Amino acid sequence: MFVSMNWIKDFVNLDGWDLDQLIHRFTLSTAEVEGIEYKGKDVKDVVVGEILSCEDHPDSDHLHLLKVDAGDEVYDVVCGAPNARAGLKTAFCKVGGEVCGIKIKASKIRGYKSFGMCCSAKELGISETHDGIMELDADLKNGTDLKEIFPIDDVVFEVDNKSLTNRPDLWGHYGMAREFAALTNQHVKPLDVMENPYTGDATVAVEVANKDLVFRYTSMRIENVTKKVSSMEMQIRLFYCGTRAINLLADLTNYIMLELGQPMHAFDGNKIEKIVVDTPKESFQFKTLDDVEREITPDTLMIYDNETPVAVAGIMGGLDSEIVDGTTSVVLESANFDGVSVRKSASRLALRTDASARYEKTLDPEMTMLAVKRFIKLLKDVDPECECASKITDVYVKKYPELKVEFDKKFVDRYTGIDIPCERIKLTLEQLGFKTTQDGENFVSEVPSWRGTKDVSMRADIIEEITRIYGYDNFEIKTTLSPLLPAKTTERRKEENLIKDLLVKAYAMNEVNTRLWCDPDALRNLGLAPEENVRLLGHADDNGILRTSMMQSFLPLVYNNRNYKPSFGMFEIARTVLGVREDETADEHRMLGIAMYSKEESEKKLYIKAVQLLNTIVSQLKHKKVAYEKTEVRHEWQHPKNTTKILVDGKEIGILNTLHPKTLAHIAKNAAVVCIEIDMDALLAIPAMDLEFNEPSKYPTIEYDLSLLIPEGVRFDTISECWKKLELEILREVSVIDIYDAAGVKSVTIRLSFGLDTRTLTSEEVQAAVDAILKNMNEIGVNLKL
Repeated sequence: MFVSMNWIKDFVNLDGWDLDQLIHRFTLSTAEVEGIEYKGKDVKDVVVGEILSCEDHPDSDHLHLLKVDAGDEVYDVVCGAPNARAGLKTAFCKVGGEVCGIKIKASKIRGYKSFGMCCSAKELGISETHDGIMELDADLKNGTDLKEIFPIDDVVFEVDNKSLTNRPDLWGHYGMAREFAALTNQHVKPLDVMENPYTGDATVAVEVANKDLVFRYTSMRIENVTKKVSSMEMQIRLFYCGTRAINLLADLTNYIMLELGQPMHAFDGNKIEKIVVDTPKESFQFKTLDDVEREITPDTLMIYDNETPVAVAGIMGGLDSEIVDGTTSVVLESANFDGVSVRKSASRLALRTDASARYEKTLDPEMTMLAVKRFIKLLKDVDPECECASKITDVYVKKYPELKVEFDKKFVDRYTGIDIPCERIKLTLEQLGFKTTQDGENFVSEVPSWRGTKDVSMRADIIEEITRIYGYDNFEIKTTLSPLLPAKTTERRKEENLIKDLLVKAYAMNEVNTRLWCDPDALRNLGLAPEENVRLLGHADDNGILRTSMMQSFLPLVYNNRNYKPSFGMFEIARTVLGVREDETADEHRMLGIAMYSKEESEKKLYIKAVQLLNTIVSQLKHKKVAYEKTEVRHEWQHPKNTTKILVDGKEIGILNTLHPKTLAHIAKNAAVVCIEIDMDALLAIPAMDLEFNEPSKYPTIEYDLSLLIPEGVRFDTISECWKKLELEILREVSVIDIYDAAGVKSVTIRLSFGLDTRTLTSEEVQAAVDAILKNMNEIGVNLKL
């Protein structure tokens, strides 16, 4: 949200205050300021200029040769604006002046010298309008500095919206001004409003049919609106605060929303007979002001003209009842709707607006009448001939209870740890709008309506109001008397941290952080598409699909980083979603995702490295061994042959795979990628085996290497049975030291380690054991490679 200090100054006298320091104090006391802009700082020496003559350029079909009277002298100017004409007064920047930071110099254009520049509103940085130069009031004196006429100079700061979530009163400049008044030890000025001058009996017929979702609905009718354009001062303020000018009536509703935080809507009065506020009986299609047709469901609060829908309550009006250039009659809406209902409807329609953002925060119903009276005042200032054609219809359905909070000075002192004088306590609360009575050191504060909807309700809230204005930076720093104990950790966190440390320290991998939902464009870049799954609410397109696999987030990352390093690995422990459970909740799984990329190692070596990594993780965590079993592919990027289930104690805990050649070709044709996904819940549910200590033997071991030819379909688990079932006492360990698979020939080299703790083995004993193992291998078709 953008806040204009010029606007704030309408309600608080800030003369003599350093605005930068004041905004800094606002950050410390109220809400986080994200940045400050100094509007108009880069506009210099721009004055009112009158075009005395306008001739077509002889060598151009769009340029004009102008004589411009800037008060001190007449300048020759070459200008391309389509609306340039004799007699027009416009914004003129002299030579040496600046427009949006660009210094204006004398120049030669198509053979004619130009001494200055006639400016559009966009070139001055006060509007997006760029269809011609500014057209100023003919009564303005030539040579008058434009900054003396319009509030071009301003200090605008941006507030982080998240810090205003519990402060609906701060979604308008008047609420902000109340904060600055308290910070500068003043009271905010009363808002300038006008009572409805209408004395007849006409009213706007309003029926609130759904009383559960409406707090208040205030309306009136205005006729004979002849002015169509809002003042330049208003347009500048709207633009500086992020809103474009449209027309007078639309600008007024936006202006009041930015000023009071109260959204308003103006309907074309010729199209409204009776306002009905209700939810529909069945779904239907409705075209909103942005010219998009949306499906309205029975739980969406709507505004009707009798039975014809004209607006989505609290969100956006309908296209058929919008204000157009010819509109002279208007029906004004200033309402207060249930915040939860507006938020759900906005999410369901995927349509969040400035109005819905405010309604979601639970606005003060008392503001609806104030906003109407302010609207009348501002409209009459611009268009004195307009007529209020009805009474103000005010349907007040539900009121918030009036809150009073009792406390004493001892309570304040105990909470703050400092001695704040009673006078300071009372003054601070009154400056913030809390009517406060004092009896000695006892206080009773009435919570103002704009703070009682969801913000202030108990004594601790009052303490916060006092201390934040007093200034947290004024508190004396003291050491806490409470014991500082380390945060307790869980077994899950211990094991996950062990895995992360292992991947970073032993394998030099990088931890990444990805989103739960897929990026369809990034996947399409790899020849993939998001798999149909649970979607984020309010997202009808592919952007809201939740991932079923960590690789839907990792593969685009691998692609984006492939040129930075020849080899790298990345990992993350995060969630995936596999559809919906029977209780209609998302079936979430906490997964460890690992992606390994290399241009330096072959796919086989990278795959073996991944196997070693998995063996290490399970060995470190559970002190157990991992088994691998071929499985069918579950995703289109998995290799049809090199996709394997990861098993511990016979239970599947994850998948190990290389990439399908098509997917790999999109990433890099001369590289290898190996993917690992481990279900952390399944892994952590496996009980760890107790460690046993075996004293190293004093006698040497004997190692025996065997190179074996492996028939198609025979797995290493099958081969390992050849020595396991012999239960050889002398066989200490078996390890794989090489794998070969090319031209249809598959072989593996294994290393057998033999030894005893009591004596040295003889060569005959070792050979006998090897022969027994080879005999069993021959029975399953595994032979020595000669």
